[in-house]
Amino acid sequence: MTTTISAPRTSPATVAPIQPQLPTRSRTDDLKALPTVLKSEWIKLSSLRSNRAILALTVIVGGFVSWAVATLITDEVLVVSQVYVYSTVLTAVFAAVAGILLFTSEAQHGTLGAALTAQPARWVIAVAKTVMAAAVGLVLGAGGMAAAFLGAVVGGLGMGDTSTMTATTIWALLFTTLAALFGLGVGMIVRHGSGAISGLLVWWLVVENLLALFLPAQVARFLPFFAGNGLLGIDADTLTAEAIAVALTRPENALLFGGYTAVALVIGALLLYRRDTN
Repeated sequence: MTTTISAPRTSPATVAPIQPQLPTRSRTDDLKALPTVLKSEWIKLSSLRSNRAILALTVIVGGFVSWAVATLITDEVLVVSQVYVYSTVLTAVFAAVAGILLFTSEAQHGTLGAALTAQPARWVIAVAKTVMAAAVGLVLGAGGMAAAFLGAVVGGLGMGDTSTMTATTIWALLFTTLAALFGLGVGMIVRHGSGAISGLLVWWLVVENLLALFLPAQVARFLPFFAGNGLLGIDADTLTAEAIAVALTRPENALLFGGYTAVALVIGALLLYRRDTN
């Protein structure tokens, strides 16, 4: 009789599935990437011809306005310490336009998607553009006032009381800086250069002036660019007695205009997170 010995049955070994390790990014990694993103934003900022054109236009307009005021206005006594800041209103407009283009130029030309692919942390992009916009506002403000100072001197004006020039310059630089940041916020919201610039200029130069004529002075003083202009302290001659009586101080105007700017930037940053990159 033959005995058959069967081999013991063995169950196949259970192999645990290999879980793919997904790449993770910490907040520390994002912070370390900020200098690189800032450098990239500076390269893009300095390579755009529109920014160089805006800077040149700011200097030309600043010098010409001061020279024209010094030369053509002869019915009142004007001095350099008073006139050199007049053109800052126009400089703030240029700064706002430059702030808009800082974002919309990328959004419209399709390079925003590549930037967000290279740096997925969108808050880093927002912070870098905010820093660049503030730098643009400072540079334009300083350049415009320097040219205006020279234009007033060439126009033959005396220096006048220079004790307030330092404070006035600081408030003016704050105005141009906030204007550039406000423009960046508007650009991030609208994402279309010509539409954002047209809307901003119409509101700033037309709508607000009309509202200031028809609204009570207690209400008109809270308009954004009405508050911004108040930082310069040069509109006292054009205000009514009622408007002067309820006018905000420079620190109050700074807080008000800064609040509008902060709201625009926050809304723009939130939309940057929620919208598609296209």
